[in-house]
Amino acid sequence: MHKTGPHGQHISQRYDAELEDLRASVLKMGGMVEQQGRAALESLVKGDEELARSVAKSDKQVNEIELKISDQCTDILARRQPTAGDLRLVIAIIRIVANLERIGDEAAKIGRMAKKLVDGNERQSYHSEPRHLGEGVLEMLKGALDAFARRDTDTAMEVIARDLQIDEEFKALNRLLMTHMMEHPNRLKNMLRVNSCARAFERIGDHATNLCEEVIYLVAGRDVRHLSLAEIRERLQN
Repeated sequence: MHKTGPHGQHISQRYDAELEDLRASVLKMGGMVEQQGRAALESLVKGDEELARSVAKSDKQVNEIELKISDQCTDILARRQPTAGDLRLVIAIIRIVANLERIGDEAAKIGRMAKKLVDGNERQSYHSEPRHLGEGVLEMLKGALDAFARRDTDTAMEVIARDLQIDEEFKALNRLLMTHMMEHPNRLKNMLRVNSCARAFERIGDHATNLCEEVIYLVAGRDVRHLSLAEIRERLQN
């Protein structure tokens, strides 16, 4: 609870500023990770070796900002002992940045695979197969970050619903790549690399879904992790 009086008001204003700075840091990290994901997709589709190399090494900066935010959260919990909505904000942020860091890891993995796929003597169209999947996943990530910025549970629910479509698209893509492998066994290694990229994008979609579950927890105070879409809707109605 905020203190009253001039001195208490000053403390309250500083506390609010700390929470806003924390929230801004999360959005900055989210922007970095989103950019990293888009660069990963571009490096894969275009066969850009330099960009792929850059993406493969880009997770260091993401890791650094995650540690900074985690320290901020620990400091606020220790000094401010937040309650109610403020406590939910800090808890949600701790879990959000963990998911953002994992998204960064998946993007870096795509960069590493894209770098290995670059071969001037073999530019095959199947390198571009995950393009639509990747674009859909990055739209999910953008929606999740927007939902957090606006505390918008409706957008969060829309993103969660899209994850089912992404899962089905990944399965279809996996079947297509398996067919390619059988038809062109001499390209098996590269096919497996493309499949690894597709799986990494699918996992980014899972983490974007996790971000939206934290938005719902933050706004509605309901922990909806591990629930189906129908169960989440029911939980929000009760």
